[in-house]
Amino acid sequence: MLSKQRAVSRLIAQAGQMLLAHGAESTLVGDIMRRMGIASGMDEVEVALTASSLVVTTVYQEHCITTARRCPDRGINMRVVTQVQRICIMMEKRIIDYTLAQSRLNHISPERYNRWIVVLMIGLSCAAFSRLAGGDWTVFAMTFCASACGMIVRQEIGHRHFNPLLNFAATAFVTTVIAAQSVLHDLGNQPSLVMASSVLMLVPGFPLINSVADMLKGYVDMGIARFVMASLLTLATCLGIIAAMSVVGVWGWA
Repeated sequence: MLSKQRAVSRLIAQAGQMLLAHGAESTLVGDIMRRMGIASGMDEVEVALTASSLVVTTVYQEHCITTARRCPDRGINMRVVTQVQRICIMMEKRIIDYTLAQSRLNHISPERYNRWIVVLMIGLSCAAFSRLAGGDWTVFAMTFCASACGMIVRQEIGHRHFNPLLNFAATAFVTTVIAAQSVLHDLGNQPSLVMASSVLMLVPGFPLINSVADMLKGYVDMGIARFVMASLLTLATCLGIIAAMSVVGVWGWA
């Protein structure tokens, strides 16, 4: 029986670790971990979350096991979150037991979209913002080029596992330098829109939404930690933009 409790505790901790590392909100993480534990036959499951780790305690036939896991940020990936939720539902419906759930959990891979599709869509989305703000097709094209090039830089730095703050600052710098060319050469009807729209891809919307959701649902510490991280990413982006404007000598929309 003790071996079952250890296996279930490891399963719950691994599931929570994957959810927290790939951007799930704290309420969802705690809820899924408890549901998986109860579905596996545990009498009680308690979860404590911090910004970079989790602690889970299982109680089974008056035996208590506590385990902790470190949760490094591995980037937002809703596929992983969805797959873990699916495993939880299958356990609750008695389709699979905890041993098969562990096997399925081990085979979850954080698949991502093709990088060139992401570059294309990011370029089009930022360019669409410039068009909505009143820019002509020249502004649209320049915004597309600047944001697409910036996304390529962001992907390359991300693949090399550099600090996210450095990644955002470098991406903002490169994107703004390219976008500033429209102001230097007076391209389009509102060249400054290129500089404003091309860096919109660096707005940390998901972390900010999660931080507010966590604080509203009682996970104040987690919410504050996520809000601080989102604020630091915003600060890094601003520093990159200001550095680029200083180098090029164009202050555009600042």
